[in-house]
Amino acid sequence: MKSLFFSVYRQPVERKYIPLLFPVFCILGLFADPGFTQSSSTTTVVLKTTPVQFEPAVLPDLAASGVQGATGAHSSLSVEVLQKPAGSSQSSPTDSHAGIQNPGLREIPSAAWITPFAALLLAIAIFPLVPSLSHWWEHNSSKLLVAAALGVVTIAYYWLRDFGFPHGGHATDTGLDAVLAMLRHAVIDDFIPFIVLLFSLFVISGGISVSGNVPAHPKTNTFILALGGLLASFIGTTGAAMLLIRPLLQINQERRFVVHTVVFFIFIVCNIGGSLLPVGDPPLFLGYLRGVPFLWTFHLVFEWAFCLVFLLVVYFFWDLWAWKKEPPESILQDATTKEPIRIQGLHNFALLLGVVLCVALLVPGKVLLGWTVPHLFPIGIREMAQILLAGLSMVLTRKAIREANNFNFTAIGEVACLFIGIFITMQVPIEILNARGSQLGLATPAHFFWATGVLSSFLDNAPTYVVFFQTAGTLPWSNPDQLMSGVQTTTGTIPVPLLIAISLGAVFMGANTYIGNGPNFMVKSIAEQAGIKMPSFFGYMLYSIGILIPLFILITLIFIH
Repeated sequence: MKSLFFSVYRQPVERKYIPLLFPVFCILGLFADPGFTQSSSTTTVVLKTTPVQFEPAVLPDLAASGVQGATGAHSSLSVEVLQKPAGSSQSSPTDSHAGIQNPGLREIPSAAWITPFAALLLAIAIFPLVPSLSHWWEHNSSKLLVAAALGVVTIAYYWLRDFGFPHGGHATDTGLDAVLAMLRHAVIDDFIPFIVLLFSLFVISGGISVSGNVPAHPKTNTFILALGGLLASFIGTTGAAMLLIRPLLQINQERRFVVHTVVFFIFIVCNIGGSLLPVGDPPLFLGYLRGVPFLWTFHLVFEWAFCLVFLLVVYFFWDLWAWKKEPPESILQDATTKEPIRIQGLHNFALLLGVVLCVALLVPGKVLLGWTVPHLFPIGIREMAQILLAGLSMVLTRKAIREANNFNFTAIGEVACLFIGIFITMQVPIEILNARGSQLGLATPAHFFWATGVLSSFLDNAPTYVVFFQTAGTLPWSNPDQLMSGVQTTTGTIPVPLLIAISLGAVFMGANTYIGNGPNFMVKSIAEQAGIKMPSFFGYMLYSIGILIPLFILITLIFIH
């Protein structure tokens, strides 16, 4: 028996199970987190070693309930007075909500529970670089396994913690109610609309075949990038990216140096190009849902044009340098292989327009021609219409067209497998930002531009936009002429200079990483399927730090006042 035990013990652990150590370490953090404690049974106040915030109106009640004596025994308890905006009510929105023992109590997760989110980002960044894991990580099932495991850790945290989840202006009960509210917010409200929009644009644009071959001169590539930067605002960054990435790769198939072209494509078409309309990028769409006029985003046209011109000029000279380094046989083959440009599947352009109209018009609660768009659960009419349009594209488009595009669902599947985990695990950092956002010391447009942008690089840029949108709406502003009214903030207004900064930060800096915006990963996946060895997570960031960060510094100095 002893020899059998040692023979089993000495067997090497299969490498494919190594990534599961990530969630194991996160679970161990449950016991290491000093803030994850049970509430006291003798008082109505939860005693925690992490800071607990109390509304000003509640302090007299706390003193009367004997908290002063409790703090002597629990010296690590800290109390902070929340400053409310002038003119706001001192009453809590949770006064009548069952399950909150003290209506003024507001608790914040421990920063230790950001670990699952950070672990998922590290997995995306590191696993492709580890020789023993890189092949395993190529499969979408492997990505889903890690994302689901870390998502389960986050779900367990919300199940076991001793305070509810903030939802609809109040906090839920603990346990299952907190988990269901978190999942509704993360999956039903955010992930499903996000992935349905990407899926419909991906499927429909995949039914448009742009065949032919023209010489891949720097001027040709620069023109395609410029066209994508223009289209992105009108058919969405995903639609423009899926429409143009395959023709661009086909045109450049004879060239050896193509990586920089795909990187600039992500910069321009997948992100910065979608700045002019709410349908261009999800953060701007969320602003539209919160009262920002549909055409207001055209105020960003100067910043959009400046960035596009800057990047196109840099790209042209970079590609000219790379073109001159191409082997002579590649240049000769590229110059002699010519085929007229031919576009097939033209009916899909009408379906793309239909998706744009769905996003713009089928907003739950909005009135459309006297009809109020209903709120349906779990999938709204807007998402149903988009799926229907994608289905029509699959039925009406000839199979040969999709085969010519090498169309498959691998790229959108990769986005779905990773982002379901991202949307769940990022609830803790988003919850912390919602609670602490007004305490970050943000006051100027430059502050909001960089804070929104940096977080949009690693969190999804849509919820990050919402957090800082709400934060900006709580700040006093000296010039009333610069206030936009009728928006869904605490004060009902938001300073326009701050709104410009938040919009630019969320849209522009989504280009800083592969996970900053959904189309980034899809383009990377399609390029890799075409045989292009794309940079790693950190390798891509070397491009963005070297090219985009100096550009954003110029944007700050010239436009962000």
